[in-house]
Amino acid sequence: MAKRGSGLLMVWCDVPADKEAEFNRWYNEEHIAERLSIPGFLSAGRYEAVKGGPKHLAVYEVESADVLKSEAYKKVGSNPTEWTKRIGPNAIATTFIRNVYTMIHPKAVTPAIANSGMAPALQIGRMDVPAAVDKEWNEWYSGIYVPNYEKVPGVIRGRRFRAVEGSPQYMTFYEFENPKVSETEPWKVQQNAVPISATMRKHMTHAPGSPGVYVKTFEK
Repeated sequence: MAKRGSGLLMVWCDVPADKEAEFNRWYNEEHIAERLSIPGFLSAGRYEAVKGGPKHLAVYEVESADVLKSEAYKKVGSNPTEWTKRIGPNAIATTFIRNVYTMIHPKAVTPAIANSGMAPALQIGRMDVPAAVDKEWNEWYSGIYVPNYEKVPGVIRGRRFRAVEGSPQYMTFYEFENPKVSETEPWKVQQNAVPISATMRKHMTHAPGSPGVYVKTFEK
């Protein structure tokens, strides 16, 4: 059974320190299993930020973004458990971001992507660009920028997504073998490996806390 599809549900949040222990138990013991019981949900992982933020990140791989419109998903969402009502993000989070994404790079889910588990670390970039440069910027990002970073030792792969719910419009999802990959010299070399990269990067407006680096704390 595939572990990944063309859609992602991403949930970021910060919670009060005195609530974190129970919040983590709720997520790991109840909430993720509940979500994975919904048809179209393929796998899930939780991460904590070591750079950027918000601190807590839940990643849900889904067959497609349409899964989040399904009656099965809506039914579960509209019937929260008592534990969810008490300790879920809607109840206690001081920062809460919920975005739904569809994959734009690569163009299709390859067998290598479909069958891989959650990476040990992620670097997540969330950004907008002006409409006037959108086409050129996307061609550069998918055709040059991500492929160059995929040459860096420790990079498993890079995928790009467009938000269908939430903002900013774009997200870059790098999978790393460890959280230090983007601090290495080979990574830094690729930032300006081609002249156009410096120009294209100037068009990006990052969300607060982006880019963030995250380490895996739980996988299901």
